[in-house]
Amino acid sequence: MAYAALVSLLRTLEESPQPMQQIPSDLLEKVHRLLGILDDPATKNNLSIRDLEGKIRDASFEAQDIIESLISTHQLELSKSVSSGVCSCFWDIISALHDLFPAIHLCETSTDSMYQGMNLEAKGLKRVIDELDFILEALSMINDGKEDAPGAGNSRAADSSRSVASNESLPVGLDEDLLHLKDRLTGLPSNLNIISIVGMGGIGKTTLARNLYNDRLIEDRFDTRAWVVVSQNYHVQELLTILVNSTRQDGGEVHKKSIEELAVRLHKNLKGRRYLIVMDDVWDVKAWDGVKRYFPDDNNSSRIILTTRQSEVAIYPNPQSPIHQMTLLSPKSSWDLLRVTIFGQDDCPYALEKIGWKIAENCKGLPLAIVVIGGLLSRDKKEEDWKRISRDVKSAIGRNDGDQFMQILSLSYNSLPHHLRACFLHMGLFPEDYEIFVSHLIKLWIAEGFIKPLPVESLEQLAKDYLSDLINRSLIEVRRRKHNGEIKTLIIHDMLRELCLKKAEDEKFLKIVNSDCHVFPQGRNNHRRVSVHNDSLHPITVHDQHHCSLLYFCDGHSNNRLVFLIVSFRMLKHSLVACINVQTLESSNFSCSSKGDWHVRSLQFISTIEHLDNAKLRHLLFDKGFLPSPFLAKAILKHLVVLENLQTLSGLKNFRCTKAVLEIMPNLKKLGIRYVYDGSTEWSAYEFNNFIHLHKLETLKCMFIAKDNVAREPLSLNLAFPLNLKKLTLSGCRISWEEMTVIGSLPELEELKLRDYAFEGSVWEPNEGEFTKLKYLLIDRNKLEHWYADYTHFPQLQHLCLNHCFELEAIPTEIGDIGNLEMIELFRCRSSVVASAMLIQEQQQSLGNEGLRVRVNSYRDYVDSLDSTSLRQRAYARGL
Repeated sequence: MAYAALVSLLRTLEESPQPMQQIPSDLLEKVHRLLGILDDPATKNNLSIRDLEGKIRDASFEAQDIIESLISTHQLELSKSVSSGVCSCFWDIISALHDLFPAIHLCETSTDSMYQGMNLEAKGLKRVIDELDFILEALSMINDGKEDAPGAGNSRAADSSRSVASNESLPVGLDEDLLHLKDRLTGLPSNLNIISIVGMGGIGKTTLARNLYNDRLIEDRFDTRAWVVVSQNYHVQELLTILVNSTRQDGGEVHKKSIEELAVRLHKNLKGRRYLIVMDDVWDVKAWDGVKRYFPDDNNSSRIILTTRQSEVAIYPNPQSPIHQMTLLSPKSSWDLLRVTIFGQDDCPYALEKIGWKIAENCKGLPLAIVVIGGLLSRDKKEEDWKRISRDVKSAIGRNDGDQFMQILSLSYNSLPHHLRACFLHMGLFPEDYEIFVSHLIKLWIAEGFIKPLPVESLEQLAKDYLSDLINRSLIEVRRRKHNGEIKTLIIHDMLRELCLKKAEDEKFLKIVNSDCHVFPQGRNNHRRVSVHNDSLHPITVHDQHHCSLLYFCDGHSNNRLVFLIVSFRMLKHSLVACINVQTLESSNFSCSSKGDWHVRSLQFISTIEHLDNAKLRHLLFDKGFLPSPFLAKAILKHLVVLENLQTLSGLKNFRCTKAVLEIMPNLKKLGIRYVYDGSTEWSAYEFNNFIHLHKLETLKCMFIAKDNVAREPLSLNLAFPLNLKKLTLSGCRISWEEMTVIGSLPELEELKLRDYAFEGSVWEPNEGEFTKLKYLLIDRNKLEHWYADYTHFPQLQHLCLNHCFELEAIPTEIGDIGNLEMIELFRCRSSVVASAMLIQEQQQSLGNEGLRVRVNSYRDYVDSLDSTSLRQRAYARGL
């Protein structure tokens, strides 16, 4: 993780307070030089450079620790010049904290002792710089040696990664794939066509291609065939040699020919003949560029099959030709493959079948995993042994050809450029089968310092680009999308997660702490990221001064349980050590990068509040967060906190939106608040009209609920929204439909979600000229009976979603005249509403508009969709 460590150090250096005399001026230059070397594609697979990466990583981490210590000391030095009134106020806050939360114990460190340590830190930094000089000199010597780069080296082009048996003669679960691709091989078009098969490692791409290649019909159809395994390290001359030898008509072989001579021979061998070429395991578009010109197109239906793990490579040869995306096997196909692998054409004993189904299911549809575990089960067919294996399939795979299995999957990791490796390994921090929200993942990557800034793009956009690259490389899978097609959630296959954990262990990148490990020890050599997966009632204590992030997860059965975390973060190690009492709600995580980009969930209070103004705070994510007392809020506002970089603030409870508080967050883009009505506090006390002062706010979510059995009162209309608002979600407001003009007049509003009686009344008739940019409208749970609207009220609407609208009689027919309307989605609505939606679709089809779709989801459809997700996964998915 040398690259990620350097990027994080770079951010620390660039954002450190100036002047910082203790930081050598040439350190920044050395970091830039090292990043430039690692950014060079030629260094990606250079083994000599890879050997130095551990030294680069360790030196970068040590430098970062020292610099942050100096920054902390620098901040304390500045605090001495602050008025005694402010200092007194700070310690009043600490005292108030102790009164409010007795579980919080604060240990003040002597300021004098910090200053005494500064010389030691300066010496340590000098030692690190000497180490970086040594590394740069070693890298220079390696580069002078001009070691071979991928594509021009001495690797064997035919070196296959298929050493683990794959039962290629038994294409179980690939029947439809075979039929589809046979049609493409034997049908139109008549010109040369490239068929790309893409999917994750071990999913069966080579098995599918091999069965096509050896099919009797395909053999008879083509005059000549050739198969070449490209692999990560290839040589164009060797690729051409294999192709020439495979397509020669005289049966001889060629040796020691130049690329030019081989190219002429290959073109001559193929000219005028219908040929089938399989290029298996292609990792780089340059491999295709190196040979494509030598394949003649005689308009005789010749074909080339290309297998790859990367969508970018699959699309490249012919962007107009659809790629064939491999999918994981269904549970039934998984069992069929496992059964055939173990028993061949014989029947499985009845006593083993149920256990076998469970084992197959635990392989999560990955054929390579099924074949490997099948090899183990075939050697021992005792019921008790199968039961033991079923309890931990991943460990069983590790014991049976585990090294070869991981070696195949590791090829995907080894092919990653340096800037993506940390992002991929970071996926291992999440629990197994966890559904990861993209918005939160991107924030975490930025906080961790994985994203190298560029002048032309924001960190958020760069993080999205990184994410797309990992998806295209078949390393992570899209689980859910938003209504506009953007990716909402992701998952990572269990076997790829195991790869993350193994690589992360080697890199000292992360540590998983579970219920079997209640205490994570101290020490400099510990991993800098800790993820706590707690499924029991046991408290877990984590204490280490070198963590840069800590994530905490618990399942749905652990709600309302106290979890104790002892944390001393590197940036705070000289000023504060705290025992934080955390109330968990479904799941929580806390991560703090070396630069203090914090993400917090389920923390009742941030114990290190005196550093927030220096933390470059970007995102605060709570489950239920609040300021403990008016006095404390006032003190923070007056003396300590200016959150200029804050972009996201969500999960607050009963947040009072005073103008003064909102003005300390001038760049806030996303705000989420939950208000609980207890019958004693007036809604007006929360001053909702001050939302208008958040001039850069783009997303606002407000939920209004009643406490216990208290009657929920309608929200008095004192709402005012900023003009730049693009997404608005309201729940439980009980405002009259007549007041909708407050929202309809927002000029930039694109997405509106009205949940749980957000508006009340039986009739809604929008005003013309409103909702001019609205693209998505959700109406959920209300008493609306009559809705009068047409294309003039929602001119840009693309997606209409109605949920639990039991009183609504029909959708206005004129809604169908909206030119951009693509989807009407209904869930548990009256049959008359469904009929009106179908009528709208029929009318539009009669007018030639085939783009409008109607989707009706019944309650049974909803329940069935949940059946495919485990209880554990659903519990986790509610969290992050």
